[in-house]
Amino acid sequence: MDGIVKSKIPHERSLITLFKSSPSSSSLSSSTTSSSSSSSWTQVLHSLSPVQTGSKVRHEGDPNSTTNLSSDQTSSQIIENETTQGVGFINGIVGQSGMEWRDVERRFDLVARTGSGTEPVVTWPEFGFCIGMQSSPEFANELLSALRGGEGWKSKITKTDLYNLWFRMKDNSFNSRMRIFFDMCNRNKDGRITETDIKQTILLTASTNKLSVTHDEAENYASLIMESLDKKNKGYIEISQMESLFKATLSKAHSPMKQVSATTGSTQNVHTASGDFCEQHEPMSRTEVLFRTYWRRAWVILLWLLACLGLFVWKFVQYRHRSGFEVMGYCLPTAKGAAETLKLNMALVLLPVCRNTITWLRKHRPINSVIPFNDNINFHKAIAAGIVVGVILHGGTHLACDFPRISASDRSIFRQTIAAGFGYHRPTYAQILATTEVTSGIAMVVLMGVAFSLATKWPRRRSPVLPVSLRRVTGYNTFWYSHHLFVLVYALLIIHSMFLFLTDKLMEKTTWVYIAFPVLLYTGERIFRAFRSGSYEVDILKASLYPGKVLYIKMQKPEGFKFHSGMYIFLQCPQISPFEWHPFSLTSGPQDDYLSVHIRTLGDWSYQIYDLFQEAVLSRSQGCPKLYIDGPYGSAAQDHVKYDILVLIGLGIGATPFISILKDVVKCVQTTQIDHSGLRKCSLPKGPLKAYLYWVTREPNSFDWFRDVMKEISNSTKKQSVVEMHNFLTSVHPEGDIRSALLSVIQALHLAKNGTDIISRTPIHTHFARPNWFNIFSRLARKHGGAKIGVFYCGPSKLARELTELCTKFSTKTTTRFVFHKENY
Repeated sequence: MDGIVKSKIPHERSLITLFKSSPSSSSLSSSTTSSSSSSSWTQVLHSLSPVQTGSKVRHEGDPNSTTNLSSDQTSSQIIENETTQGVGFINGIVGQSGMEWRDVERRFDLVARTGSGTEPVVTWPEFGFCIGMQSSPEFANELLSALRGGEGWKSKITKTDLYNLWFRMKDNSFNSRMRIFFDMCNRNKDGRITETDIKQTILLTASTNKLSVTHDEAENYASLIMESLDKKNKGYIEISQMESLFKATLSKAHSPMKQVSATTGSTQNVHTASGDFCEQHEPMSRTEVLFRTYWRRAWVILLWLLACLGLFVWKFVQYRHRSGFEVMGYCLPTAKGAAETLKLNMALVLLPVCRNTITWLRKHRPINSVIPFNDNINFHKAIAAGIVVGVILHGGTHLACDFPRISASDRSIFRQTIAAGFGYHRPTYAQILATTEVTSGIAMVVLMGVAFSLATKWPRRRSPVLPVSLRRVTGYNTFWYSHHLFVLVYALLIIHSMFLFLTDKLMEKTTWVYIAFPVLLYTGERIFRAFRSGSYEVDILKASLYPGKVLYIKMQKPEGFKFHSGMYIFLQCPQISPFEWHPFSLTSGPQDDYLSVHIRTLGDWSYQIYDLFQEAVLSRSQGCPKLYIDGPYGSAAQDHVKYDILVLIGLGIGATPFISILKDVVKCVQTTQIDHSGLRKCSLPKGPLKAYLYWVTREPNSFDWFRDVMKEISNSTKKQSVVEMHNFLTSVHPEGDIRSALLSVIQALHLAKNGTDIISRTPIHTHFARPNWFNIFSRLARKHGGAKIGVFYCGPSKLARELTELCTKFSTKTTTRFVFHKENY
């Protein structure tokens, strides 16, 4: 079979249709780390595929817009359609995709004014707003000049003029789009484009896409285009030559041939690292996928909830039959039941933050396979939420119900029931509040309220949503220090438990039984961490400052320090604070003789350490600040050893956890091939079949952060092709937009000639705009049919939810299973 499966489900049919087509370059072109530099750059102009202009094809950026493909459509037709799409480089000639004339007309009416005549008009600067290109006013003006041709001196635009211009822009034919772009470059309208014209267009395009291109670089790029087209040294090029350039370069960039060859094994079994074959499976049901994904979390949460419920019911029933019930009614057993759950939760809340214990436990596969250690912070937050509920029930019931009933109780009933517990004196409400047990309880609630409030998202990240006065006293440091109020809270908890109402027997004062082990374990961990970090003062080998306020620190590796790829460490700088420790992923490989981290300045502590190292680097007269390290600690990324296929997705600085993994994967491949004894010299028990890295960033300067690493990995995997890396730059307009068309051409020529990308300055091709994750997952599902793929993500939660849903969707619709993991610190 050719991979087409008939289905009566509309979404599934759309999914299979997408499988049959090749992802666009904005979602995933075949940019392996070594293929681009293997052939001569001049072959680009001789690899032109047949092109049909004006064909209606699916826009890969829109998963809902699909062309109906019957099951008997041949692969040659698909390739032809995709090739046509590849050269449809002005698909996004308008600023907002999906705009129709009614949208343009509405925008026109918003800004139009009546001039000397009766017909409303807009000016040149307002043209960009009307067509949705308001973010690129200079480019919109050049586009308008090209569209109007000889009418360039006409300063006003009527609705009729705009209508004609709009439908010319919406013309799907390649020749029409090519003419518009050529006229934009050909400023003197003589039908010839000189090297100076190209340079000016390059600078305009770079500025529109927020790229920093110098005049020298623009000259080199213009010279590259002229060198490829002006073979007779005429000093200019004509539209036919420009057409051939765009067809050749963009057809090759979007060519489905690589995709077809890469996916011919989609129906074949996948080799594992040990040489075995992955067994073909039928697509799983959504219920089965959700069960496989969440069963470990579910049973832990269920066990916790049942324990809380059991303790509540046990204590409720116990106090339901005591004498105090006659005075306080159901308020008493409710408060006592909630108190019992609070004892349990105050004990459990410490366990998820015992990082050394968790790191040790996750090394044991039987334990790690049933307990979701990757969700330790989420479980910590869930228990904290349980504490909040318990405090409201326990404290609220006491204050609003129990104490008023005691102070207002009938004297005879009071004497016959609970008088002994109060010295045979019925207290007033104020006297009850003044007791040791109540004051200690209120103090605990106040301290916990402060710690919980400052631990929420907005105060912890000093969100601009907060008032200025609050932002000054919030931030990560405030969160960190306030969280250590728990020392006072636990001291008050012991005091509170020793002076309980209506409880005279020591055996019933069981709070210490609940919290003894967790407190001792946590205290032992902190002592161990203090002792270990004291012996792990590191020497700074190198410190570099990267754009975007990113600090790179290369440290001497302490003797005996061993870690696995994907782990992280804590850093402390005594010059900033002798108490604060902050987690950072290790970007050095386990085999490296040094440790390295990349620190992005996102909070007050990171800004301070950046300033200290900046001063040291720039002055060169003083040494770097002293640093202590603590670790290593395990994280979700450690689970990559469970999979033969890895998909690593990082947003911005979120790529850091995956750098050491890629280094380890490459090292494993090299040592496996060199070491014929069968002994592996890497930290992985087995090497994956394939590792994909998708790095999405907003600023082009971000590629400086890992440039050397990317080059090293690219050079190391030229023969093995185990690692495939993809960069995505979201500040540039999507491939297919007229504002990025020339960049795509230059990018293809430069990569073919020099083997480096003009954006990342590495052999890794940079895709423009955000990835189309639906298309990416579809390609992975086709290429690795029947495999179990580990998807590891580090970045904002919004995309995490989308990726989780895609993993579930493709696991249910295909034979490939995607398992999602997110980094949590």
